[in-house]
Parts: sequence; structure tokens; C-alpha cells
Amino acid sequence: MAYSSRGRSYAPHYTIKTIWGLAKSPELLLSDEDLYSIIYRETGKESMRKLNQKEINKVCSALSEMKDSAKGSKSRTDVGGNKLTKEQRRKIYMLTEELGWNNNNARINGFVKKMFKVERLEWLNNNQCSRLIEMLKSMVDREASKKEGGSNGN
Repeated sequence: MAYSSRGRSYAPHYTIKTIWGLAKSPELLLSDEDLYSIIYRETGKESMRKLNQKEINKVCSALSEMKDSAKGSKSRTDVGGNKLTKEQRRKIYMLTEELGWNNNNARINGFVKKMFKVERLEWLNNNQCSRLIEMLKSMVDREASKKEGGSNGN
């Protein structure tokens, strides 16, 4: 929260230009499609012109958090991203460890981009995380089946 010189708190006055500036920052470099999916996730609206000031502030806050988390680390993390999916992401990380993907963050992010058209795992919503968990569980089960039954064919 920002403060005036008299110590009173005030809400920053973000604009649509601020949204575009954050989205196109070097840390995020979001495509238009990714930006609009974040706007929809945060507000339920498909057009920036339909956003009120509170919603613009909410989108800017979400983009700022994404920018900070992207700036802060190059590796996978449970910090930052969608706060509502933190526990789901931990489950996803456990499953990626079973698949041997843990040392390659680009692999899970590539999979997320291919399946959900979202650049980073941290940006998925609850429903998308649940679907991803089920996909990864199926992959783990298939890998286990291959190791059990397929070893005599090699």
C-alpha cells in the first residue's frame, strides 16, 4: 500500500496503459492472448475497456506479482503466482519429480503452455491445476506400467 506525505493510505491509480506496460515488461513479455487470459482469470471480463478502477488495480497487482516472481528466480518455486493454487502446485511438483522433470523447469512450463496456452505453471487457475494434476497422474501411471511390463521387450 502506498502512502501520502501525511501518512494516509491511498490506492494507486493504475490505468490500462499500466496493464500493457507490465504485460510487455522484459520479465513477462506476455502475448496479447496470455494477457487477456489473466484479465479474464482476475476479473471474469474479456475486454479491458469494461474494467472498472478496482478491477484494473487487481489486474495490475496480479501482473506485478508475476513480474516479481519471474524476476526473483529462474527455477521452480512455490512463492508467487496464483495464491489459490499454491497447494496444487506442490502436488504438481511432487508428480513432476516422479516423472524426472524436477531439474528442468522449462519442461513443465512447456507442457503447461502446450496444454493450457498459459506461459507458466504459476499462472494456472484452480481448474487448470486440477486438470494438470490428473494428466500428470496418468503419465506417472503409464511410466510405472512401462517399467513393470515393458522391461522384457528391451
